[in-house]
Amino acid sequence: MARTDPGSPPPAPPVPPVPLAALLARRELGLRLLTGTDDVVLHGVHTSEMADPYPYLLGGELLLTAGVQLADPARFVARVVEAGAAALGFGVTPVYDTVPAELVEACVRHGLPLVEVEPGTPFAAVARALWRLMAEARLSELRRVTEAQRSLATAAARPAPVPAVLHALASRLGGRAVLYGGDGAPWAAAGREVSPEAARALAELAGVVGPRPGGPASASGEGGGLRLAAYALGGGDGLALGVATERRHPGDHTVAGVAVVLLSLLTAPHGATDVAVRDGVLTRLLLGAPAAEAAAALSPGPWTVVHARGGDGTPFAAAGLAAALGTELVDPGPTVRLLLPPAASATARPGWTLGVSAPAAPEGLPAADAQAARALRRAEATRSALVRHRAGGLAGLVDPAEAAAHARVLLAPLDEARAETLRVWLSLHGSWDRTAAALGVHRNTVRQRIARCAVLLDRDLDDPDVRMELWFALGRSDQ
Repeated sequence: MARTDPGSPPPAPPVPPVPLAALLARRELGLRLLTGTDDVVLHGVHTSEMADPYPYLLGGELLLTAGVQLADPARFVARVVEAGAAALGFGVTPVYDTVPAELVEACVRHGLPLVEVEPGTPFAAVARALWRLMAEARLSELRRVTEAQRSLATAAARPAPVPAVLHALASRLGGRAVLYGGDGAPWAAAGREVSPEAARALAELAGVVGPRPGGPASASGEGGGLRLAAYALGGGDGLALGVATERRHPGDHTVAGVAVVLLSLLTAPHGATDVAVRDGVLTRLLLGAPAAEAAAALSPGPWTVVHARGGDGTPFAAAGLAAALGTELVDPGPTVRLLLPPAASATARPGWTLGVSAPAAPEGLPAADAQAARALRRAEATRSALVRHRAGGLAGLVDPAEAAAHARVLLAPLDEARAETLRVWLSLHGSWDRTAAALGVHRNTVRQRIARCAVLLDRDLDDPDVRMELWFALGRSDQ
């Protein structure tokens, strides 16, 4: 079970802490570790010759003393530990020639690191060296945060932005990043795998933030030996970001905050179509109104139908495509279908394959839907990012009603499967392999269907004039 602390994490100190080892490495200071370990971190330095320095310590300091009033070493060390000091530095001479044995024993007993400051090293020099190390650490941390922000922004512009942002975040923090849906299930993740215990703890922590009114925007805790943090995404749909790392650096909260903003923008629904229009059409259909009557609730148009396949595999990929194309009228799949209002336009999108219909009035949307489906199949067969339905030319010189009547008579012997196979085969210039790939069938199936079409139509399909007439008829058969 995660140990949680709901609410925003406490503010980071003005400068990052510095490991005691970094200070001991400054050979010019002549410092020597007598007890304890050098992996403790120092948040500051303080010099005191008080018999009881407890009231003057904030915690995390390196306390420097020459033992002027060191009457009771055991009590002195106990009070220093009680105050939360990180380490004790003892300067030999002028009061003591060596570090008192009682002081060493007390530090060992309490686990307090004890550092000997050699004669001739002013306490001010130790303090100045520590502040310099902290300044260097702060500059390094600022650079790390800046580079992380740039990396996240670059990831957000990639074809699959949500996984890319999670990967960049996990890489920069050296851990795991998980995006949770409103139901608490992980939608996408990146970075190092964590233990089942840590995964459960992170999911529980993510459930604390955001979903209920007044819930905290962020929470932190521990689980499975890792540091955990969770952040609610904007939009009010219950999405949350969870982060698990071995260590927590001062700038991690800032880096995660940038990721939260980007993910909120990437997963939020956007669109240029009024939601009331969409809901009005849907309501009419659900109440049994004919499709033509329901479509009358839309603006006169022209409207454009788009069929699409691709995306990054996340549940909100279709919503992201709809937002990019400027609509909220979207059917998420498995083939994504979108209805674009007059103000929107279909353009190629990274990671997607699109088939686009000709503009149509509301009553012509069923035919436009068929056009978009055929355009998508052609786009996949030709490996194009976007293919538009082609119309006009000589076909525009023929009366649509007469053309449709002729097409129905000509194609009457063909069932739907054979007619569709013939349509795709003609569109791909008689290529067996590409037609099979577009229809998802074996090339022998295509050959059998085309051969049967030739028999049923009593036409020579190798004749260019016959092919032209059939192509024209197939284009009119859905009108």
